[in-house]
Amino acid sequence: MSAALPTSSREWHLVARPHGWPKAEDFALREAAVAAPAEGRILVRNKYFSVDPYMRGRMNDVKSYTPAFKLDHPMDGGAVGEVIASNAEGFAVGDHVLHGLGWREIADLPAKHAVKVDPDIAPLSAYLGVLGMPGLTAYAGLFEVASFKEGDAVFVSGAAGAVGSQVGQMAKLKGASRVIGSAGSDEKVKLLTEEYGFDAAFNYKNGPVRDQLKAAAPDGIDVYFDNVGGEHLEAAISSLNVHGRATICGMIAQYNATEPTPGPNNMAMIIGKRLRLQGVLVSDHSDLQPQFVQEVAGWLASGELKFQETKVEGIEKGYDAFVGLLRGENTGKMIVSLV
Repeated sequence: MSAALPTSSREWHLVARPHGWPKAEDFALREAAVAAPAEGRILVRNKYFSVDPYMRGRMNDVKSYTPAFKLDHPMDGGAVGEVIASNAEGFAVGDHVLHGLGWREIADLPAKHAVKVDPDIAPLSAYLGVLGMPGLTAYAGLFEVASFKEGDAVFVSGAAGAVGSQVGQMAKLKGASRVIGSAGSDEKVKLLTEEYGFDAAFNYKNGPVRDQLKAAAPDGIDVYFDNVGGEHLEAAISSLNVHGRATICGMIAQYNATEPTPGPNNMAMIIGKRLRLQGVLVSDHSDLQPQFVQEVAGWLASGELKFQETKVEGIEKGYDAFVGLLRGENTGKMIVSLV
C-alpha cells in the first residue's frame, strides 16, 4: 500500500515588488493544497531548491529575457526532489528529478518538464550547481562565448560563487596560462588559491580593482568572465589584451541599485584593442548539456574539479538564503535544504 499523499505544502510568494534591497515583508510563506497529479503530471517532494542572483531581476515588473514573478503566486526556480506520485509514463515513485518549481515543499508539474537525475553520480544538490544551470553557464560562457583557448590568461569576478569557481577551475583544466579571481573576503581569496588552484586572487574590498588586477596580471588578460559588472568590468577592459574577450554573465553589483548606475569610463579602449564583449544566457546553450555532463562528471569523479555549497536548512529560511546570496554570504552554490 502506498503512503498517503500530503494534503498541503508551504510555498514562497512574492507579495510586493522590492525597491532596492528585498525586504522580508516583500515575501510570504503560505500554505497551499496538494492533490493527486492529473494525467501526464507528477508530484515531487522537493529536497533542495536553488536561489540565484537572476531571481532579483524577476522580482521587478519589467520585460526581460525571463518572465517576472507574479505577485501573490509561488515563485519558481531550480529544484531537485523525489517523485511521490506519478500519473505519467516513464516516471515512478522514488525517481529523483530536476525541475523548475522550487521555492515550495511539494511541486505538481508536467512530467515533460522534469529530468531524471542519478544520486549515485553526484549528491542530489550538485544538480543545482556544478552539474546544473550554474555549471553549464560556466562551461558555455567560457568555452563557447569567450572562445577560450589553451594559453589564455583568464580573470573571473565573483570567483568564489557557484559559476565563478567553476569557470576558474575549468580554465586551468583546459590549459590556461594564468587564472586570477576576485572575491569579497580574505577567506574566499584563500579558498581560490589553495583549494581551487587559481594562480592569484584578491579581495576587491582591499583596494581599487584596477590596481589589484594589474598587480595580479602584469601581462594582461585574454578572457574576462564577468559576474559583477561596475568597477570590475572597467578594470577588466583596462587589463584585456588586444583581441580579448569578455563573457558578461551577471552584474550583481547593480541588482539592488535604485538609481541608474554609470557604465565603465574607458569603453573607448574596446575599439583600439578590438575587444569582444558578449552576454551569455544558459538557455541558448542546451545543446552543450550532454557534453557538459559527461566532461564535468569525469572531472568530479577524478577529483580534478572541486565545488562547495552553502546550505541553508528549512523552507522558512528561503528569504534569508536569497538575501544572503545577494550579500555574498555564500561560498559556492547557495541552496535551501528541505531534508
